Amino acid sequence: GPTPVIYPFIVNDPGEAAQAKRRIGAVTLGHLPPPMVASSTPPELLRLERLLDEYSTADGLDPARRTRLIASIRDEAAASGVAQDLGLPPDATPAEAITRIDRFVCDLKESQFGHGLHVFGAGEGETDGLLAALNGQRVAPGPAGSPNRGRSDVLPTGRNLYSVDPRAVPSRNAHAQGVKLAEELIRRHLQDHGDYPRGLVVDLWGSATMRTAGEEFAMALHLAGLAPKWDDGSARVSGFEILPLALLGRPRIDVTLRVSGLFRDVFPTLAQTFEAGAEALSQRDETAADNPYTTRAARVFGPRPGLYGLGMGTAADTFTDEARQAAGEAWLNASSWAIGPDGQSHEARAALEQRILSADSFVHAQDLPETDVLIAADYAAHEAGFAAAVARLGGAKPSLYHLDATRPDTPHARTLTEEIARVTRARAANPDWADGMMNHGFRGGAEIAATLDHMAAFAHLAGVVPPHLFDLYHQATLGRAEVRDFLARENPAALAAMEDLFRRLRDAGLWLTRRNSIAATLDGAA
Repeated sequence: GPTPVIYPFIVNDPGEAAQAKRRIGAVTLGHLPPPMVASSTPPELLRLERLLDEYSTADGLDPARRTRLIASIRDEAAASGVAQDLGLPPDATPAEAITRIDRFVCDLKESQFGHGLHVFGAGEGETDGLLAALNGQRVAPGPAGSPNRGRSDVLPTGRNLYSVDPRAVPSRNAHAQGVKLAEELIRRHLQDHGDYPRGLVVDLWGSATMRTAGEEFAMALHLAGLAPKWDDGSARVSGFEILPLALLGRPRIDVTLRVSGLFRDVFPTLAQTFEAGAEALSQRDETAADNPYTTRAARVFGPRPGLYGLGMGTAADTFTDEARQAAGEAWLNASSWAIGPDGQSHEARAALEQRILSADSFVHAQDLPETDVLIAADYAAHEAGFAAAVARLGGAKPSLYHLDATRPDTPHARTLTEEIARVTRARAANPDWADGMMNHGFRGGAEIAATLDHMAAFAHLAGVVPPHLFDLYHQATLGRAEVRDFLARENPAALAAMEDLFRRLRDAGLWLTRRNSIAATLDGAA
């Protein structure tokens, strides 16, 4: 209708902003994300940090002391749950164990999180943009992206957001970054399994592709041994080229793309490009061991045209085997349409199942520094939902990777359990985060409750949340009198929901607390 829609929107989410423009013709006024603050070593890991520091300066000391330090570090990592977070086997070599433990503690110290919520108008230009829109005046356009990932061009905020030209994706810079992401993922898989992935499902979202100009898609291309081609004198992508095995230096990775509804709509040519590339690879005179694309199959899947999301409903937070099966079925149903090289979609459930059962790994790349796997429900639905889908089909448990691309210079592939542990220890169980949320009344209380919801979904759908992480979150929230009082005052429904959810996690066997004080609280609240 003729009524204008003025929509203040976070500047780092071009996908959702684009949909608001497409569906309701909104003027999307960009606003800043919450301010980022540095994390620190959690109190429960301070002794481990001291032992690691002592070990790092122990070169040249007597071997007996080094041996004692290694044993102490491993014992402390086991007692604190870090060894379980990292999936360290008891027979891991000292070099592997110490390196991985030290890297994890460093990751925690280098992590950042959003402190509280953004208050609209705090960013330069936001109030000016709103007043201009309310006065019926033109609002200047401005790009969307993450100001904490080098996108200083999104400032000042308060402008009418735009995103990217789909014909110029992936950009040359995004391709270079995608190569880096692919090599990091392969490195981690080789570290974990001693071999290349047998089959890999890559989870692609439209908004992330807009933000990065296609880094994740470029990663998928490089894994397969493909590269984009651009028009001469233009930024637009014109096709692809095949990288020879001699240049690639490894086998081609058997990649299946699962694309979101927004990705399907905004980037139809990317799906076509990947399928066309797979078809071209099938014609190569290469062995099946080096080129799994010699077996032709559909490799790009997404939801039925016109549908979006996964539609899991209550299956993600109903802790029964039947609900987990239903969640897996929802993931499959929302991914069962194949997109061909002609851009046409068709129902292909059997082909999807075949691709999933032939894959041993899954990856989702996260480019956005201002969020994490426990901030929004979509991460659990997509990443843990895939695990539920494999279980629904009776397949072997896949390796689940979360590729941290928030620092372009140093991407870091982690197992999903390791990533959840990092986020829990660095942000969710950090008292500073809850303190920041307590500055925002009802909404802050809802955010505290939502993090627990998302932890629970990961535990239920994929079994990737060790029990001690729930202990840490309980201690940092309901275990603090000031947080409990805040919730009771500002958002009693959130408090009741958290109390109920902790009990249901215990009753379902998803959480067995190590702490007698927590057990007594749960029994007393029952």
